[in-house]
Formats: sequence, C-alpha cells, structure tokens
Amino acid sequence: MPLPGLFLVLQLSGCCIPGSSWRSVSRVPALPCPAAASLLRCLHNLPSSSQHQSRHRRFRREVGATGAIGALQRRVPRPSCTNGHLMCAGCFIHLLADARLKEEQATCPNCRCEISKSLCCRNLAVEKAVSELPAECGFFARQFPRSIPAPTPSALPTLRVTQCKYKRIGCPWQGPYHELTVHEAECTHPTKTGNELMDILDEMDQTRKKEMQLYNSIFSLLSFEKIGYTEVQFRPYRTDDFITRLYYETPRLTVLNQTWVLKARVNDSERNPNLSCKRTLSFQLILKSKINSPMECSFLLLEGPYDDVKINPVIYHFVFTNENNETDYMPLPIVDSVECNKLLAAKNINLRLFIFPIQK
Repeated sequence: MPLPGLFLVLQLSGCCIPGSSWRSVSRVPALPCPAAASLLRCLHNLPSSSQHQSRHRRFRREVGATGAIGALQRRVPRPSCTNGHLMCAGCFIHLLADARLKEEQATCPNCRCEISKSLCCRNLAVEKAVSELPAECGFFARQFPRSIPAPTPSALPTLRVTQCKYKRIGCPWQGPYHELTVHEAECTHPTKTGNELMDILDEMDQTRKKEMQLYNSIFSLLSFEKIGYTEVQFRPYRTDDFITRLYYETPRLTVLNQTWVLKARVNDSERNPNLSCKRTLSFQLILKSKINSPMECSFLLLEGPYDDVKINPVIYHFVFTNENNETDYMPLPIVDSVECNKLLAAKNINLRLFIFPIQK
C-alpha cells in the first residue's frame, strides 16, 4: 500500500506510527456517516489490480449509498446533513435549486431533515479518502493514483495526449501517443468523398466565423465613446397566480444616466420547471426612464466578479422608445443545466450588465 495512503488509514483509525517522524497521530472522531467502517476497509490492503478495482467499486458504492448519485471527483466538497448522510456537491446544489423552484425547505433525501448551505457541513475525512482514488490526468490519457510518483521522462512521449493528423478535415479523435499510429491507419476521414469533406469543412468554417464575429464585435463595442456597466443582483419573487411561479427581478439601477430594471424567469415560465432536468434562464431588459428620441443599444450579461458560474458572452441589440421600452425575453447563455442550478440554489443571482449606446 502506498505510504501516504497508509498514513491516512492510520490517522483515520487513531493509531500511532512507530518508528516514523510522526511521534503520534491525534485520534480523529468517527466519520459522521454510515460508511465509516467500510471506508477504512476499502482503503486498506490494495495488493492486486483486481482486488484494487473491486475495493474501489465497493468504496464508491458505500460513499454514494446515502443518496449521492453524482460522480465522485477529487477535491470537491462532500456535504453531509446533520445526521451524517453524504451527498456530492452536484446533488446538493440540485436539491437546493428544486427547493427554490417549489418554494419549500430543502430536505435530506434519506432522513428528511432540513438542509441548507448553513446547516450542512463538509466531511473532511471522506474528502481525504476520496482524494486517494485514481483520477484522470489532464496531460495523459489514463488514470493515476495520487500517491504514485510522476511518470518518468522516457514514458512521457508515449503517454501524452495527441490528436489525429487528419484533424483539419474533421477527425475528432484524441488519445495517447502510442495509439496514434493504429488510429491513423484505420481513420476513415482520408477515404471520405469530396462532398462529405466539403460539408465537414463548411461546418468548421461556420463555427470559426461565429467566433471571429463575436471577437470583432466585442472589440468594436469597446471603442465606443460611452460604455456603461454595473453589478446587478437578481432577487427571487413569486407570481400572484393560483400556482405561483418563480421569477427574478433587480432593483432599479442607473446606467448612462438612465434607469433600468432586469427581470428573469426559469424555463420560460414553464408550469413545473422542478420536474425537468434541463433548466434555463431567460432575461428581459426594461428602460424605466422617459427619453426624447429612440435609443439604440447593444448589451450583454456576464458573470459577476465573485461568481464561478460559466456564461458564454452573447451580444444583444435593441432600440428603446417610450412606447417600446421592454426587450423580449432572451436566453441567458449559461453553459449547461448544472450552472443554472448553481444560480437557482444561491440566495441571489449576481451578474454584471454592460450597455453600449450606439451613436448615429
């Protein structure tokens, strides 16, 4: 068994390590979860590869058996309820988002006790134990235990991730370098017809064209004489309908000497968004001030300075008048439903609004 893993097991079990630089290891309280004993058994004695994989599967099952169905990832907080039931960070955020949509208190899936970001605590012992599991390396196409030494320089050329030389004509393959020769000999892209290759290249050109348009548009907007931006905070509210729906609205804010309000809704006001795994947010920009002439603007929303949510930049255009002072609801370009759940689980949604007035 690797030495760091042995130290971890001894520390979790409250033992002393004779003959080591550690005089003693302070006793750690029992793990606050039903999987404590199984966790220690799974990390102890990992001789053969088959037994190693079997124990890892058992460890994953025991740690995730209390309701956490999400994949285990290294160095990710493992929250637990007051009774010690574990859940992964993704499931925890999903529970909080569901509770916000249904306007009720989030509860543990096992014991139904109340959970929240303030009531739940991190299980550091489980986090340390999970960090001993093999993890996918970002530079080599294989998994490595954390405790083993780095690959030798002679092994680097054969383990590094590479791409097919036919990538320029649409081959998406990537893998370890020692498999490159076999793949290129079997790659089907060189044998495609001219029409098939033209379709692939056209799609690649369209993707690159959109990226360059966005790039050029942002730099063009940054050259404007006037640029307005502010931090916005969406606060949750409920509609007055018989079946209330969740929506968000910001306080009035002043940008470019005009008063604005932002509104947002979940899944375009779907009847029961809590029953859907796919979740989106759409927003609307409203001009509250009276203006003397039409005001043409470009605007976009980005993540705030202290948020970790991932939003793709998308520029929207609209001409505001006194009669038409509200934009249509436009999708907030969130990367996926996981990022949307992060926003819904938060008490408030903090973003940054940019407005670029177009001078004629």
